[in-house]
Amino acid sequence: MNLHGVPRMTMDIDLVISLDTKNLKGFIDAATSLQLKPILPIALSDLLDSGKRGHWTRERNMVAFALRPPQADGPTVDILIDPPIDIEKALGKALTRDLGFTRVVLASIEDMILLKEMAGREQDKADIAHLRRLQNGAI
Repeated sequence: MNLHGVPRMTMDIDLVISLDTKNLKGFIDAATSLQLKPILPIALSDLLDSGKRGHWTRERNMVAFALRPPQADGPTVDILIDPPIDIEKALGKALTRDLGFTRVVLASIEDMILLKEMAGREQDKADIAHLRRLQNGAI
């Protein structure tokens, strides 16, 4: 939200990643090197198991696999485990922003709205209103 220009006080970073084995292994390697640890008592490697991910979403209503950095003030990293968007299509519509020496790929406003609708919390509803104003050029 912040990188789209909508100020929001949040202490997490939501990531939508391709959930194929090769990509997940790369993500797990990166998370391990950054010393990110799952908040729940679940092994990071369990992300590789599509059966477990399905169980989490169906039986536990889990939307994101949350990881915590070693620093107490660092942001939580949430990996969406069943996003309602097609990754390849989303990448085709994605925006990029340069943050210092790092290029960040952002979900399009359209896809952000879909993701927020999936979550459905009050804050997400407010975010959707802001995103629609951005979409219409009103901000």
